[in-house]
Amino acid sequence: MASTHQVVLASDMTFENIMHKRTAQTEAGFSAMLKKDKEAQQLAVDEYFQHWDNKEAKDETEETRASRTKDYAALTRQYYNLATDFYEYGWCQSFHFCRFGAREAFAAAIARHEHYLAHMIGIRPKMRVLDVGCGVGGPAREIAKFTGAYVTGITINEYQVQRATRYAEQDGLAGNCRFVVGDFMKLPFEEESFDAVYAIEATVHAPRLEGVYSEIFKVLKPGGVFGVYEWVMTDRYDHDNLEHRKCRLDIEQGDGIANMVKAEVAIEAMKAAGFELLEVEDLAERFVNGEDLAPWYWPLDGSGWRYANNMWDVMGTFRMTRWGRWLAHNFMATLETLRLAPPGTKKTGDSLSKAAEALVLGGKERLFTPMFLMVGRKPLAAKGEEKLI
Repeated sequence: MASTHQVVLASDMTFENIMHKRTAQTEAGFSAMLKKDKEAQQLAVDEYFQHWDNKEAKDETEETRASRTKDYAALTRQYYNLATDFYEYGWCQSFHFCRFGAREAFAAAIARHEHYLAHMIGIRPKMRVLDVGCGVGGPAREIAKFTGAYVTGITINEYQVQRATRYAEQDGLAGNCRFVVGDFMKLPFEEESFDAVYAIEATVHAPRLEGVYSEIFKVLKPGGVFGVYEWVMTDRYDHDNLEHRKCRLDIEQGDGIANMVKAEVAIEAMKAAGFELLEVEDLAERFVNGEDLAPWYWPLDGSGWRYANNMWDVMGTFRMTRWGRWLAHNFMATLETLRLAPPGTKKTGDSLSKAAEALVLGGKERLFTPMFLMVGRKPLAAKGEEKLI
C-alpha cells in the first residue's frame, strides 16, 4: 500500500482530504486543529517553511524573493492548510481587518467593512458576483445576504471550499453562494461572465498584481466594476531600511505572502490590467485623520482594549492579543509534545504571532495597510472601438 506521502504527491487534490480528514464537515477552529493527519501536516509544514527558515531580512536577496514568487501556488495553498483553523479560532470566519466606528462591536465592524465594499462597487440583487480568494466564505455569505446577489467564491485551498460550502448550507444560502477550487492567476470561468468582482485582502498572495487583476478583467462584463482591499506597503516603506524590511518579511512569512509590493505598484497594476480607476484610498488613514475612533489593528494590540465597546469584545478579542496568542500557542505546544496535536502546530502559531506583531508595528508606523481600497471599471468598449453612451 502506498504511504500517505506517496498519495499526497501523486494527487494534489486529495491532500486536503488526507490532512484534514473529515474536520471540514464535523469540526471547526481549535477542535479541528487536533484532528489533522500528523504525517500530512508535517509535509505541509516542511513545504511551507522551506521558504522562510534561516532566511532573515538582512540576508534577503532578489533570488530568494523570486523563488517564493515562483512557488506562490503551493506556498499559498499550504499556508491555508496550516492557518485556516487558527484564523477561525482566533479571529472569525471573515479573514480580514476592518475599520471601527463609535460604539461598534467587532462583528458589526467586520460586516460593515464588507457592506462598504459591496456598496462601492454597486452590487445589486440577482447580480452574478465573484469573490476572489474567498477563504471559508464569511464575506461571500454576508454580501449575499446584504445585497441579494449570487456570489461565487474561489480559493486555491480545497479545505476552505469544503468549509465554505458547509457554512453556506447551514445559513440557508446554498442557492446564493457557491465555492470552487482554483488558482486566481488562471480563473476557470468564461470571459465576461460576472457583473461585479471583489477581493478582500486576498490578491496579495498573487505573484504579480497585474496578473491577477488582468484575470479579473477578463471575466468581468464590460461596464462591470472590480473593488479590492489590497495589502500593500505604503510610501513610508523604505526597502533599504533593515527594520522596515524585517517588518515586511515578518508579515509575509506569517501570512503566506510571496511578494508584497508598495501602493504605487498596485495602482499601476490596475491601470495596466485595463481598469478605469474610480476610487483609490488608504482607508487606514481615516484613523490618522481623526475620522475613525480606533485603528484597524487594535484587536491584535494588547493596549487596544480601550477601544472595545462591550464585554463580549473584551473577552472575544483577548485570544487575538499578544498574551492570548502566547497562552494558546504554548497550550498547543504542550499538546504537541504529548502527541495530542499534530507536528508543526506551535511553529505555525508562532509564525502567525510574529506576523501579528509586525502588523501592529507596520500599522502604527504607517508602513503597511491592509485596506488600500481601489475600485475600477472595465470599459464598455475595448481601446480603439467606439464606446457606448
